[in-house]
Amino acid sequence: MSPNLAGALLMMASMACFTINDALIKATGGAVPLFQLLVLRGVLATLLIALLAWSRGAFRPRVAPHDWFWIGFRSLSEVGAAYFFITALLNMPLANITAILQVLPLTVTLGSALFFREAVGWRRMSAIAIGFCGMLLIVRPGPDGFTLWSLYALIAVLCVTARDLSTRRLSSHVPSLLVTFSASLMVLVAAALASLSIDWVPVSTQLGTLIAASSLFIVGGYYFSVQVMRAGDVSFIAPFRYTGLIWALVLGWLVFGDWPSTLTLLGAGIIVATGLFTLYRERSQMRR
Repeated sequence: MSPNLAGALLMMASMACFTINDALIKATGGAVPLFQLLVLRGVLATLLIALLAWSRGAFRPRVAPHDWFWIGFRSLSEVGAAYFFITALLNMPLANITAILQVLPLTVTLGSALFFREAVGWRRMSAIAIGFCGMLLIVRPGPDGFTLWSLYALIAVLCVTARDLSTRRLSSHVPSLLVTFSASLMVLVAAALASLSIDWVPVSTQLGTLIAASSLFIVGGYYFSVQVMRAGDVSFIAPFRYTGLIWALVLGWLVFGDWPSTLTLLGAGIIVATGLFTLYRERSQMRR
């Protein structure tokens, strides 16, 4: 198996794990308070990530203060992303919120140009503008289409964009699993503190099984995403992240009976097309 093919399969496996995790969380139906849900999922996920990081020696390298700052900032961004994304997920169709998240390659490219002064030509800027138009077709701002949960989904996009941009500022020798563990631990601690203000509810066997399974799948998603960075050409592998939208469409239809409207599908298609074009232009610039 070639490195590029292995990387593509790992990326698809990562997207499948993350989307199945989302479906399992959505299947809880809000029966468990959000902060309690994050604590229960976070305990198992953080423990598994810690064991994985320890087995890979991720805790051994010395990390500079500069990198700890960005790890901390990234972890705080992860806390915001977890809160706003899961809140929106519990109140929106799975495919809709997944489609909104596909705008991330565009927002990261735009953020790199605005904050890090990376060169972004007019072609990629045009693709970003068109991609945002596609996003508007999904959220449909206006009294009939836009909801509070759409706003939460957009805030989640901003948080994930901040997370990914801060990741780019980390030194290359910082272990990826250490960064992942720090983010998972920060989400767990923040959720545990917030859960002190709510009344916990009993968890049935069915709900407990859903939460435990979601923990396993999110760890699988993190693990495969780390492995992706060690296999093949990233510019070749990156487009396969859009397979997550296919998983969301299938699971949304089979599990929840949801199928996006024509405008949502059109918006998702525009976002994917512009995202692929942006990745293609970045690859062309790297070759030059």
